[in-house]
Amino acid sequence: MIEDTETIDEFLDRHAGDVEEAVRKAAAAEVMPRFRRLAAHEVDQKAGPHDLVTDADRLAEQYLTEALGALLPGSLVVGEEAVHADPASYEALQGDTPVWIVDPVDGTRQFVHGDPGFCMLVALARNGVLLASWTYAPARDQLATAIRGRGAFLDGERLYSGAPDPGRDLQVATSHPDYTTPEQKRSLLGLWTDGVAPRPCGSAGLEYLAVARGESDAVAFSWEAAWDHAAGLLLVEEAGGAHLTLTGEPFSIKGGNTLPFTAARDAATARRVRGLLADEA
Repeated sequence: MIEDTETIDEFLDRHAGDVEEAVRKAAAAEVMPRFRRLAAHEVDQKAGPHDLVTDADRLAEQYLTEALGALLPGSLVVGEEAVHADPASYEALQGDTPVWIVDPVDGTRQFVHGDPGFCMLVALARNGVLLASWTYAPARDQLATAIRGRGAFLDGERLYSGAPDPGRDLQVATSHPDYTTPEQKRSLLGLWTDGVAPRPCGSAGLEYLAVARGESDAVAFSWEAAWDHAAGLLLVEEAGGAHLTLTGEPFSIKGGNTLPFTAARDAATARRVRGLLADEA
């Protein structure tokens, strides 16, 4: 529990491990017991056949909302499923109250299909600044963490994103064309050029982790939902990477970004990908 005189940094010194424990417990209680065991009545559609939600999503978010709120009294939670039910709750990102940003199952489609390529995402932000993040892939038992100014880690080992290998095509995970506006689709088509190897993205959280690990060079996404991006953006930043929107500004979790945007393993790659998206190559 945070004290009145305690700063967020001091809170993280004391409780970063407690957040990790809460994420692991949510996975153990609500997610993994349903992995590859989902009944038909536990899966619903939201906006369409590719936008799925399960009982694991709903119950894990409830678990994390209670646990994180208890750790940091007075904080707010912006969770994917809660915002779907009450879009106005997303406005919490605009204020200076500490906000937990939660995606209880990132990669729900993979989860439903029994694919281990999903994760749980938690980030802590205040006044639009990302302060800490947790990316947990429970089916792989991998946990990546980042605290602003203190680096990024995977299972306790420091992550360094590095730079792309000279002469190799850039490996870029992109938004699926079906989920973009015509204008965004035209921007993303800029990646289909010599020297770039674009591919459809999977779980956004795991794509960011691949960039932070130096296994992938960049992502290029066309949507703003903070729960998909917050944890991964901080992870990439703290591993040495950078992110840019179409106008050349860093991505803001408060919204209002010019899309698509990119996050890349180093600043030069971010500029290169952004230039292709903006047709400035």
